[in-house]
Amino acid sequence: MSAALLVAVLLAALLAQAVWPQARLLILTLGAAVSGLLATLTGTSGMQQLLAGVPWGVLVMVVALGLLAEMLAMSRLFGVLAGLAVRATGADPRLLLIACAGGMFLVSGLVNNLTALVLVLPPVMVVLQLIGADRRYASWMLGLMIVACNLGGASTPIGDFPAILLLGSGVISFGDYLVAAMPVCAVAMAAIIVTTALWIRPWRGTEGSAIATRIAISTMDGMYRRVHVDWKVLAPAALMLAGMIVAWAVVPGISGVTSELICWLGVIAALIGRARIGERLLRTRVDVEAVLFLLALFIMVGAVRATGAFEHLAGWLAALPLAADLKLALLTVVAGLATGVFSAGPSMAALLEVAPALSGQLPATAIYVGLAMGVCAGSSLLLTAATSGPLAQSMVDRAGLVDAQGRQIRFGFTEYLPIGLMGSAIILAVGVGAVLVLAEVAPRLGLP
Repeated sequence: MSAALLVAVLLAALLAQAVWPQARLLILTLGAAVSGLLATLTGTSGMQQLLAGVPWGVLVMVVALGLLAEMLAMSRLFGVLAGLAVRATGADPRLLLIACAGGMFLVSGLVNNLTALVLVLPPVMVVLQLIGADRRYASWMLGLMIVACNLGGASTPIGDFPAILLLGSGVISFGDYLVAAMPVCAVAMAAIIVTTALWIRPWRGTEGSAIATRIAISTMDGMYRRVHVDWKVLAPAALMLAGMIVAWAVVPGISGVTSELICWLGVIAALIGRARIGERLLRTRVDVEAVLFLLALFIMVGAVRATGAFEHLAGWLAALPLAADLKLALLTVVAGLATGVFSAGPSMAALLEVAPALSGQLPATAIYVGLAMGVCAGSSLLLTAATSGPLAQSMVDRAGLVDAQGRQIRFGFTEYLPIGLMGSAIILAVGVGAVLVLAEVAPRLGLP
């Protein structure tokens, strides 16, 4: 009975926060409180045990990496790069779309999706307005940037929350994840760009005049002519990030120096490098919303874990009359579907409790990269499932973009859906194919 109640609370909270994202924190914190009360009253667990089971290291990494992303943003690096991209592509719609999608993929591997979008999207919207982009081209440009955000975040262990959760929980090392996931995500990104270029061709009808192109380039030059990279801010952030990556790759887990400790030390060192800015960031830019969201989520998942529900689900998966690699393919697809409904964080947190059912049959690298690719596919399916989707929608609405005929350009659920369906299908197909290959070749490559 307790298991049914706690599972019902978890599912109800996850569905409600997906339907009403504007009340996400209230819904999840209420769900966590109700889960704690039910677990206590039914004797399943106590609040002290639930709090002790929270992976605090993951929360440390989320907060620390968020502060490092803020520091990189303050260096103005990404604004300068956006201006350079426009000049390099000559504001050509075809080259611009490829450059923006590829650039977003690279940026999202280093900073979280929301920060990447906030940094890159404003200059892109200026260019869309200047070249007279129509609604179809604008929708595909914005949609591909969101998909690229998700893939870039999944390509490294520090790019988004699901990947950070894998690294912070210790189920896979930094180096193993990077070696296995980066090529898979890059292949999926390339497949999406090629499919868009050869089949969709959203720039048809958007071949702007030479005058519009010159105006776009001149305007961007004017915007960024006096904007320079602040090397005094960028240097300590970049150096510490490079040092953290090296430490994550070479420091053995048996040393006791954990991923979160490396992250904590590295980010604090970067902030000390610009002490006045670092103090201000610590006082004003800690992502309290992310901490509360994850804390509530972990409490609800912990309450369900205490009932043994995840063990039963894992046992069911292990007992399926399928080959081990087909079970992994099934888990990857389930991760995609669950993420499309519940969003990335909750899906990864819950499925991490089930994935160990395959650990005795398949390499860990294949299992957890498959899980990450499934979650990435699901988060790209719908605008509401993408972490950066609602933010992109609100930014476009506030910008008041119009096409050449003066009609407002909107970017919502309907406009994003064809991009999401295509991107999600490609990511899932590439992910399933990759994990089937990894299941065979990982031991030969020295991957666990």
